[in-house]
Formats: sequence, structure tokens, C-alpha cells
Amino acid sequence: MNRHIDESLNRPLDPALRRRVVIEHVTPEIDSGQFPVKRTPGEDVIVEADVYADGHDAVVARLLWRRCGDADWTDTPMEALGNDRWMARFAVRDVADYEYAIEGWVDRFETWRQELSKKIGVAQDVASELLEGAEIIRGAMEHASAPDLIAMQTAAESLEDASQEQGARATAGLAADLRAAMMHHADRSQATRYEHVLLVHVDRERARFGAWYEMFPRSAGTDHTRSATFKEAAARLPYVASMGFDVLYLPPIHPIGRSYRKGRNNTLDPQPGDPGSPWAIGSAEGGHTAVEPGLGTIEDFDDFRAEAERAGLEIALDIAFQASPDHPYVSAHPEWFRHRPDGTIKYAENPPKKYQDIYPFDFDSRDWQALWTELRDVFEFWIGHGVRIFRVDNPHTKPFRFWQWLIADLQSRHPDTIFLAEAFTRPKVMRYLAKAGFTQSYSYFTWRNTKGEITEYFTELTGTDVREYMRPNLFANTPDILHEFLQQGGRPAFEIRLVLAATLGASYGIYSGFELGENVPVRPGSEEYLDSEKYEIRVRDFEQSGSLAELISRVNGIRHAERALQFDRGLQFHETDNPQLICYSKRAPEGGAPLLIVITLDPHHMQHGWIRVPLADWNLATEQPFAAVDLISDEHYTWRGEWNYVRFDPEYRVAHILAFPGFESLQPAPAPAPSARS
Repeated sequence: MNRHIDESLNRPLDPALRRRVVIEHVTPEIDSGQFPVKRTPGEDVIVEADVYADGHDAVVARLLWRRCGDADWTDTPMEALGNDRWMARFAVRDVADYEYAIEGWVDRFETWRQELSKKIGVAQDVASELLEGAEIIRGAMEHASAPDLIAMQTAAESLEDASQEQGARATAGLAADLRAAMMHHADRSQATRYEHVLLVHVDRERARFGAWYEMFPRSAGTDHTRSATFKEAAARLPYVASMGFDVLYLPPIHPIGRSYRKGRNNTLDPQPGDPGSPWAIGSAEGGHTAVEPGLGTIEDFDDFRAEAERAGLEIALDIAFQASPDHPYVSAHPEWFRHRPDGTIKYAENPPKKYQDIYPFDFDSRDWQALWTELRDVFEFWIGHGVRIFRVDNPHTKPFRFWQWLIADLQSRHPDTIFLAEAFTRPKVMRYLAKAGFTQSYSYFTWRNTKGEITEYFTELTGTDVREYMRPNLFANTPDILHEFLQQGGRPAFEIRLVLAATLGASYGIYSGFELGENVPVRPGSEEYLDSEKYEIRVRDFEQSGSLAELISRVNGIRHAERALQFDRGLQFHETDNPQLICYSKRAPEGGAPLLIVITLDPHHMQHGWIRVPLADWNLATEQPFAAVDLISDEHYTWRGEWNYVRFDPEYRVAHILAFPGFESLQPAPAPAPSARS
């Protein structure tokens, strides 16, 4: 026993114990590096960390970053922010994965340099320090090459030359080119590398910015007694494109089951000709890789998608992993579904709602690997037909690990694919789905209507670490959600929610009929539409008076012209003296002129008051008058000072989107640099 203790005492110490630098509190970092942060090409990743060591020696911090798979790191100096906090940034360029790390070490040369500067500043004798500097430089020369070697040799000789005055020798040791050469050849043998290599997932631009329009293609014809075909639906594409939308989102386009088919308004007694819910997927005509016969064939879908692209629209397809009782999976793979004790398959429920026409999959079945692979191949099929955007129905009811595996697997081969999570569920679950790989997420925007609710929620989305991985898509309505605000507020309510969605978020969407002000619920207190399009064909007159199409086109045009509205970051809320008025600004990451958005939150009454323009934050003179232009109405205003007056009559105007012409000229000129003499 004593021999064993003695041997352990003589064991060599780990050389890593000599690493003196501590690295902690790194941002951005999601769950200790378990998940990547998200960006699009051209965006910066701004990295900060606490980097420090014991004692008073100089610490150096470097940011290392590279595209995953590259052999070499790019080495970027970190800037000291004070209080041992350091910062550096790098820009991602490609749709790919990047990685970054932080390294810090106690730098002997930089410590010497700082001490020498202090002693020279108080006229102390530095003969010994000059020789110490030469020794440090010559040690680094063993691994240096030209031209650094030449600069280091010259400096070392000057430091050692006792015939020169100490001031001249010190100047050589403090030269900027020598400092750069020594940093290039710094001794990192005792450097601390942060314990996690952190990841950045870079999606294409549409992941960050876009306006979505949801349309049931079967309702795009002129006959409410039958489904429109894709060829007929193509006639609606110019209308959607004219409003400035980027993405046309289609509910499921697969064959619809007949067993337990729902009738109009979700009744259990369908009448002849009732088309059923598109989310009851599967019939004798096929399942998730087939097209509903009323719409046409897969070739007709291909033609529709190509026509949409020519109109400037990208198709997003709904993927709902569930099956009608008639789906081919039910007979071919009954083991993929949950069963009751009597052997029957359990249909879906969300009390008090019942979905007798839908069977959920059992992701934990004994044959789970075959099920997961089959569902992955559903995406592969539609990717093969040119679809690159998917809205995924109820992902929170499927395993997190399934989505993490599936999305990573698909994006490894198709990095331009985008996945929108339709998960109106608990906040932590929504956030985890975003971490697990979903490109975008539905949000609580629909239920945030007061100034306090909006300010609190969007401060969380854009001002906390949530912004690093969760991109909200702000749908103002959906086929399932007609909020009370829209039911009771008339046309002004729709205008208010449109401008809020389009300016608070870089991605937003509306469901067809929003522009017509459809707002009748199936019953008081319900968010379901009366005569819901989920259960019947709705032929609309989009040319009717009172349509919001012109306003939508105007707002989407502003979004395409103003980079400030193409990012979720850059949002700041500002004071008003009236709680029914909300005021906020947006600014592009690279800076430039901001936009100021002011909106009334009351669709019923005139509201007016004073808003505070953040002139000091924008570096504008508080006493100088400045011009403001409403990009919605093209009206011009002259404002002066921080507090300015606004008035909204909801029948005439509900919002300003204000730009500031000549913004740069309003900022004071930078102070001239001091002359060498001064």
C-alpha cells in the first residue's frame, strides 16, 4: 500500500497545468456548443469572451475560425473591451457550416513591452529591460522567417547596442512592425484553447428574409363544386406575385382519405362532394409522394412550380407526418401506428378536438428505423421535384432526435433546404426545435397585441441569445387562427397586424383571405373560421372593393428596398406618451440610415400623442430640424427635437414607416485628428 502511494506521488504532472489563461462566458454559444448559431451569407458572427490570467502579465486573445472541413484556421486578434472582456468578429460567406474557437495565452513579449513603456514614461533606467527584450526576441527568431526575421534581428541588435541612448533603443523595441512580427511568431505552447469548438450553420438568404402567402390551390378556380387544378391555380400566380410575396406556401397536396372524412365546418357527416381536409393524407390513389387527383398529376405540379418560379415565387410545401385510415401505409405497415387494446389504430386527439380522419405515426415502434427512413425519403422525393422550402406540421408531436437527424441528413446533401416549424406550443419546446435544426419557427406574434406584450416578446426574440438560433416567421393569420383582434377590429385591425408583422420581423406571412378582411369565426370565442377552407372549397372574388392588396404590395416593396427590414436584428423600441401607440426603429447590421415605425394599436378610435426619436443614439443634433418621409403614403414631414407629434385616424391611417433623407448629412462631422505638433 505504501509503495502504491509513493508511486502515485512521483507521477509526472500534466503539462496542461502550466496554462494560466482562463476563457469563459463565451458568446454566442448555445448549450455549451451542442447546437450551432445561425447566419446567412454576408452576416457577421460577433464573438465575445472573458479572457484573463493570474497576476499582471499581458494576456493575448485570438479568435480562430474556418469553414468546416478546411485544414487551416483564420487567426483574428481579439480586441480588449475592458474588464477582461474581449471581442472579435468574422463574416460567413457561403451556405455551409463554419466553426470557431478562442485561444488565449500569457505573452512574454507583450508583458515586457508594456512594462518598458511604463518605465520609459517615468524616466527610469531600463538597461536591464532592454537586454531582456533582446533575449525574448532572439528566442522567437529561432522559428521566424523573412521578412519578420529581418525586423526582429534589427530590433534585437538595437536593444543590445549599449552605445545608443536608452530612448533610441527603447523606440526600436516598441516599434509597431516588431510587435506585429512577434505576435506572428508568438509562443503558444502554453496557450489555453476554449473547451468547445463552436459551430455556425449558414443558410441561404431566404431563411432570414421573405414574405409568405398561403393558398389552397384547390380553391383557385371559379367552380366551388370541384377542386381547381394546378393549371387553373397557375392563373393566380401573377396576383400573388403582384403583391410582392417571395414564397407561395401550399397546404398538403396529396390524396385525401375518405374514411371518417370531415364535412364542412369540421362536421362528422360529410355530404357528397365535400373535399375533406388536406391534412387527412392518403387514399387508394397514394400517400405522401402522390398528388391529389383533383389537382392533377405530378407533372402538373412540376409545371406549376416552374410557372411560380418564373413569376418570382418559390413554392413551400406542407409536410404533415400523419395518415388517413386509407393511406397505403396503414395496410402495408400497421406496425408504424399506435393501437388500442382492442387492436384498432388510435386516431389523433387534442382535447376537445378530435381528428377521427387522422392516424399519427408511432415513432417509437419496433420498426422505427424503417419508418424514419421512409419519412426522410418523402422529403427527398419532393426535393427531387424542385421543392426547397418545407412547412412542417406539428413537429413538436414528433421526437426531437428525429428532426435533428432528418434535417442534418437532408441538409448534408441539399444545403439550400429550409424548414419552417409549425409548432404553437410551449416556449422551451419551440426553442429546442429551432436548436435541433429548424430554419424558421412560427411564433406567438398572433397573440401579442398590446404594446407591453409586443415589446416584451420581441425584446426576447431579438435581444437575447434566442436570436442566435431561432428565426421567427410572423404569420398574421393561418387557416387555424383567426384572432379576436381581427374578428372585432375591421379593416384597420388587418392593416395594423400587417404592418406590425412586416416590420417587426424579416419573415412574415398571411393566409389567403387576409387581404379581403375575412373575419367571421365559427362561433363566438373561437379562433376557427366559419366555413373554414380546411373542409371546403372557397372561391373568392379578389377584385372586390376594400382589398388590402395595394397596401400589401406597398409594404412588401418597402421591405425589398430597405435592408433594415430584412433582418430581425437592429430592432429598438422607443418611448411614446400614449400606450395605444407603439414606436420602434430598425437598422441594417452594417449601419446606415434607420427606419422609424409608428403604429396605432387601436383599430376603433383616433389615437394621437408624442413619440421620442432617439436622436442621441443616432448621433443627430437635437436642435437641428430634419425631414421624415412616410414610405407608405409618400408624405413629407419636418420634425425638430426628440419628441414629435403623430395622429392616427384608423379609417385613414394606422401606421408610419418613416425614412430620413440625407441622414448622413445630419450627423456632425467627425472631429479633425490632432496634428503631430499638438
